[in-house]
Amino acid sequence: MNGAFHVGAIGLQAQQRALDVVSNNLANVNTPSFKRADIRFAAMLAQRADGDVPTVRPDGVSEPAGVAATAAVAMDEGGTIDTTGRAMDVAIRGRGFIELLGPDGQILLWRGGTLSLDADGALSAAGTGLPLRAAVNVPAGAGEIAIAADGTVSVIDAAGEKTEVGHIGLVMPRDGATLEPLDGGLFRVADGVALDEGTPGEDGAGVLVQGGMERSNVDMTREMIQLMLVQRAYAANAQVVQAADQLMALANGLRR
Repeated sequence: MNGAFHVGAIGLQAQQRALDVVSNNLANVNTPSFKRADIRFAAMLAQRADGDVPTVRPDGVSEPAGVAATAAVAMDEGGTIDTTGRAMDVAIRGRGFIELLGPDGQILLWRGGTLSLDADGALSAAGTGLPLRAAVNVPAGAGEIAIAADGTVSVIDAAGEKTEVGHIGLVMPRDGATLEPLDGGLFRVADGVALDEGTPGEDGAGVLVQGGMERSNVDMTREMIQLMLVQRAYAANAQVVQAADQLMALANGLRR
């Protein structure tokens, strides 16, 4: 009987995690460059108290100990890119993220948006104020800023002369499950996870689009269907707990 309570509780916790992921997707449907996440379920095996070997039943099957639910970012699904015509807007068409320098030197990933210049002339992500890890500095009084598809950043003076001032590269995580979504369309990489660095337009990396803004890749219809499935699964697990509670009440009544 206690096993039914345990199974029901594990199911409720897993579906609650799935509901949180779907809710976050829906809440960010209009957030520029937002990447939706999918929930992944994996069975966890029980561990023996005297070691790391999973507990095995007499029939040779490993004893399950629960369900692990993780959110995997759909990083390979790009959103529609709208043309804004603003030189400081940049989007990524294809795979890849722009690296930003977060607090204490932490590396954060960004899918693009509006750029700005800080007090030292360094390109930064507007809104967050975090500078690009590429450390692209624009000289004071420089003219128009041009960002090529391959990430080359140049300034154009009044005479039309173009001077290269830096380069924006892209990095590509190998698994979306290693990315943790943060506020402002940023992502944090799990500790110890390596990133594949590349030049925009090469080795599978996307290209930069100046004057563009990427929409989120959230599909409302898909998310609403997923929301209904999660709600039904949650209700089913709740019924398991309710049925176990009723059987426990009957068993307690028999003892009297």
